[in-house]
Amino acid sequence: MQDIRNEQEKVAKPDEPANNNIGGPEGAPIESDAEEPSPETRVVELEAELAEQKDRLLRALAETENVRRRAQREREDASRYAVAGFAKDLLSAADNLHRALESLPESEAKDDRTRSLLAGVAATERELLSIFERHGIRRIDPKGERFDHNFHQAIFEAERPDHPSGTIVEVLQPGYVLHDRLLRPAMVGVAKGGPKPSEPASSVGK
Repeated sequence: MQDIRNEQEKVAKPDEPANNNIGGPEGAPIESDAEEPSPETRVVELEAELAEQKDRLLRALAETENVRRRAQREREDASRYAVAGFAKDLLSAADNLHRALESLPESEAKDDRTRSLLAGVAATERELLSIFERHGIRRIDPKGERFDHNFHQAIFEAERPDHPSGTIVEVLQPGYVLHDRLLRPAMVGVAKGGPKPSEPASSVGK
């Protein structure tokens, strides 16, 4: 009888739940390790990283090349225009030689000594201008050409109906350029009141 009662009690009591608390005393489950990325995903990540590094390298190379070119251009400009200050100081000497020749034309010389002096002054002026040319310095003597504010400075305007408006009718002082840079503008007189000019002309390089 006792055995029968024990069996009945076991049937009446529900089974106790199994202890699945493997994670610890508080029942928190243990987190599993993150899944390893697939080979395809890893390849994509490496390709993206490689592309980024390549872009950075190309940008660095381009910047280096720009710096090199800028430094080279500055060196070339320094060499090309180094004589600018010295050349400006010599322009007044060239002006004085030119004025001396204009003050007494050779045809008005009355004796051989004066003619020889004028010939020497003319030879000196030619030699000076030749030196200028060798160093890239050119005279601007734009009489009869179209006025260009980049190379000419208008001192006065004159009514000249027989000249196109804007044409240079008188050069008071020639100008000079060093290669493509203006050293001194030509001081000129400009015609007004005449017909409109056809095509502009440039005196640079003359």
